[in-house]
Amino acid sequence: MKLLFSRNPNPRLAVATARYLKAEIAYEFASSTAPGQAEHYRALNPNLTLPILVGPGWSLWEADAIACRLSRDVRSDFWRCGNDEPDMIRWLSWGKERFAFACDMVHFERGTKQRYGIGPIDQALVEEGLRQFHSAAVILEPELSGREWLVGNSISYADFRMATFLPFNDAARLPLDHYPAIRRWYGRLEAIDAWRDPFQGLEAPPLAPVKIEA
Repeated sequence: MKLLFSRNPNPRLAVATARYLKAEIAYEFASSTAPGQAEHYRALNPNLTLPILVGPGWSLWEADAIACRLSRDVRSDFWRCGNDEPDMIRWLSWGKERFAFACDMVHFERGTKQRYGIGPIDQALVEEGLRQFHSAAVILEPELSGREWLVGNSISYADFRMATFLPFNDAARLPLDHYPAIRRWYGRLEAIDAWRDPFQGLEAPPLAPVKIEA
């Protein structure tokens, strides 16, 4: 199998997952929107987005689906099954709709748009994203104050998914320091090599720098 990826948030999540699981796959840096590449990648993913996991005669897209497949392949409980699965799905769903959504909203304005030159920062959207971030964080904070990880007593994919946009917080500048339990939880993730630097040893051109604005 081969994982097609870039350094953007969701592909980064997939690479971090694969490397944490020590999956026996190949890695290939890809650009599905590069000139002349659309038809090739559309056959693998009609959305023309990354990541994509490719096998003989098949492809699987979306980071969550890829995480599920790889975790099953290596027989890991990183993707929870059994009694813990509903709790994990709860956090995946809530995180994508609330916490990660808010992080993405702010990061898109302060990070993505500036990185790729697709327009000025919309301060109204930043403020709305920060409002939603605080609304989600006040729910997440007490959940993490009494335990290390979101599901059970060990790390799961729910933790990786919840933190999707936090490696890009140098650009987004979300106020994590207002929430010490979230800050400590994210520190535990940063202590994991596969999360902190998932691209180590891979051919992966760095992202363009972001000009930090107010």
